[in-house]
Amino acid sequence: MLLPRGSQAISPTGHYTGYVWVRHGLAPAELATPEGRVLFHALEPAMRVSRLLGRPTFEGLLVARHRMLDVLLAGAIDRGEVGQVVEIAAGLSARGWRFKQRYPVTYVEADLPGMAARKRKLLERLDGPLPRVETIDALADDGPHSIHALADTLDPSVGTAIITEGLLNYFDRDAVTGMWRRFAEVLRRFPEGAYFADLVLQPRSIVERIGAGVLSAVVRGRVHLHFADESEAARALRDSGFPAAELTRAGQDDPGARLSHVIDAWT
Repeated sequence: MLLPRGSQAISPTGHYTGYVWVRHGLAPAELATPEGRVLFHALEPAMRVSRLLGRPTFEGLLVARHRMLDVLLAGAIDRGEVGQVVEIAAGLSARGWRFKQRYPVTYVEADLPGMAARKRKLLERLDGPLPRVETIDALADDGPHSIHALADTLDPSVGTAIITEGLLNYFDRDAVTGMWRRFAEVLRRFPEGAYFADLVLQPRSIVERIGAGVLSAVVRGRVHLHFADESEAARALRDSGFPAAELTRAGQDDPGARLSHVIDAWT
């Protein structure tokens, strides 16, 4: 979910992404929005042509990265390393709700005020244990809406994970490494600290260049491609405070899925 420019706005990309997750069984229908439904059906003819030509699709990228982040988080919880999760820029994702049904974890979804308010209302439609929804500014070094302030509300004795999905490529490199430094500082407070995220690297093939163009066209804005390869991104993560960091492709089935990598980093 892209953090919107205005604190009361929800980006078109966020609505579209939420509807894609519903279509693929990754979220309940209650989290779909009318805006997302309209955008999905408006873009579907172009996505269908891309699939027939073997080209990347934005839909394929979204589904692959979402599922891979689920796998990383579930593994950390199953191993007993993580019992608290903070998902920053959670948007219309149902991950918090799904994991609360499956695990007795503390799950905090954090976003800017407009998205947080709408998410609370949408979650009221669902049964079972719900994630906590808070306001956050991922770019803030301090203050009541910083990641540091949010971490103050968590149990310091429990392993903690931070997740960002669909966030990093909308900010320049300095902003991204600044976020990584803040996340690493916060996670070092806990006995185990994990950071899971997705990241699109600079394209190295014709298919990847086409995919990067598709991504920019769909989000209708500039997409920052910060790193040439996995090793450069991993070095930047280590320099930001994550001594253990690696990136792997989100998937192989769809050319769009191959565009995205997932970050598995630990303090």
